[in-house]
Amino acid sequence: MIKLNPCRSTRSIYLGLACLSLALHLLLAFFCLSVLQTACVLPTSSSLSPSSIPRTDTQHHQSSAHSSSSSAVSSSHKLPTSRQDEEHHKPNAKTLHPKEKDSFSDATEREKKLIEAGKVIQKVKSGSKLEALFKLPLYNLPRPELQEDDWLLRVETNEHARDTGSEEGQREDAINSDSEWQSASQEEGYDKVTWTSDVETHPPWLRFHLGISRRELYNRKDPNLAQLTQYLATQRILGAVQKTGGTQLKLLMSFPNYGQALLKPMKQSRDAETDVNLFYFSDFERHNAEIAAFHLDRLLGFNRIPPVVGRLVNVTTEIREITTDHRLSRTFFTSPVGNVCFYGRCEYYCSSEHPVCGQPHALEVSLAVMLPDLTLAPRRSWRSPWRRSYSRTKLAQWEKDPAYCDTVKQTPPYIHGTRLVDLIDMAVLDFLMSNMDRHHYETFEKFGNKTFLLHLDNGRAFGRHSRDEPSILAPLQQCCRIRRSTLLRLRLLSLPGFRLSDVMRESLVQDPLAGVAPLLSEPHLSALDRRLATTLQVVQSCQHHHKDVIYNDVEGDNVDYDQQPD
Repeated sequence: MIKLNPCRSTRSIYLGLACLSLALHLLLAFFCLSVLQTACVLPTSSSLSPSSIPRTDTQHHQSSAHSSSSSAVSSSHKLPTSRQDEEHHKPNAKTLHPKEKDSFSDATEREKKLIEAGKVIQKVKSGSKLEALFKLPLYNLPRPELQEDDWLLRVETNEHARDTGSEEGQREDAINSDSEWQSASQEEGYDKVTWTSDVETHPPWLRFHLGISRRELYNRKDPNLAQLTQYLATQRILGAVQKTGGTQLKLLMSFPNYGQALLKPMKQSRDAETDVNLFYFSDFERHNAEIAAFHLDRLLGFNRIPPVVGRLVNVTTEIREITTDHRLSRTFFTSPVGNVCFYGRCEYYCSSEHPVCGQPHALEVSLAVMLPDLTLAPRRSWRSPWRRSYSRTKLAQWEKDPAYCDTVKQTPPYIHGTRLVDLIDMAVLDFLMSNMDRHHYETFEKFGNKTFLLHLDNGRAFGRHSRDEPSILAPLQQCCRIRRSTLLRLRLLSLPGFRLSDVMRESLVQDPLAGVAPLLSEPHLSALDRRLATTLQVVQSCQHHHKDVIYNDVEGDNVDYDQQPD
């Protein structure tokens, strides 16, 4: 008789059930994986970890991946975009307490501080950062209406001419309000143009001149600005002569409609850095620095640099063959590889060892629209109080005296008005683009001391991206004074949604030369963000040691900075 072992039979049954259970679990796992490929169920708020919560709204909407907290699924899956899934997001967002959100990342902590200060600005969720930036209230501040004396130039009416009693007014007395000015220089190559008091008959450069006011060189929202830059980039070049003055080669270009532009040629590649052994006054002037300076000045809301565009010109047909400057024409030659070159006559780098060469004829240049003639709109040149010594051995007074600003504040025209904060605005601009060559600045004489500073001659900017020059910020460090509107724009451009390097990159793409190569290399763009952070640190240090750091300019008063763009 055979005896059965009940323990062995029971173990067999248990083993069979375990195998069956394992098989069912595997089938269930495979089924869950297939479901997760088509739908994603968000965990409840109680199961959310700090790492699974988006840092900012911008990152949340731009992200295309979601990390699951479940140990069963280690891979990431794309978030669905259906309306049903959007509804799942809303209640989860509402259940999160604001204080819990602020503790998750440094970015949200910084945003919390801005909210507490009443200066938070919503980040861009999609589309153009540049367009969204210019829609913000900070770039559309209310201003008093301009009066007649606030315009640099104006079209004189017949009534005004008669009132002056001048000979010119007597000549105009017999001309009605529909009178025209017609050119008589068609034989010289100029277009035969007819201008009236109607602005539509004026060329873009004349409209630019008539738009200059006490506050700024141009209105950013003026549609003529786009026409002006297009005109500079495409207008036929009629004449080219070397411009006198300055230390390096510059040409004055003439157009058939009587407009003129200042040309600076390409002298080195855009990726080249200034030699560390060169003094600031020995550096090359760069064509792309002039272009980038105009865009940066506009992003800061200053509007104090004349519009500049890049352009490819033909050295032979658009300079050599049309120039009437005999001294310039004698410097042309053909290089050993067949490129057409010239070097002109100037103080620095105008020799056959430092030529400007086409490839073989095409040359990159910057073209800046000329300001009104000095006979119509005289300008006054001011020596900058923080001018460098331009010596290899000597230091300027401000480099030796930490309390130098106290002396400046007691010196006209810095005693009253906005001249000092205007100068600090210029110092901030120069530091961001690493321009050490700011020895003078200019203003329009008509407006006296109650006007902006012209930010001219920026060719030595953007020379070195690997090193910053803190001494450029000396006016800000020593005076501890800054415009409220300027400070708010700097803070805004330090936020991820409107990062300065991002909006600068987007702005530069609009230039015609951007199709050839980026006007600023990525290291230069990164340097802008780094220098902006340094500037804000200087302001913060000033606020810790001084009370009256912020100058409440007219622009900054009674403005709702929390208002969001449409």
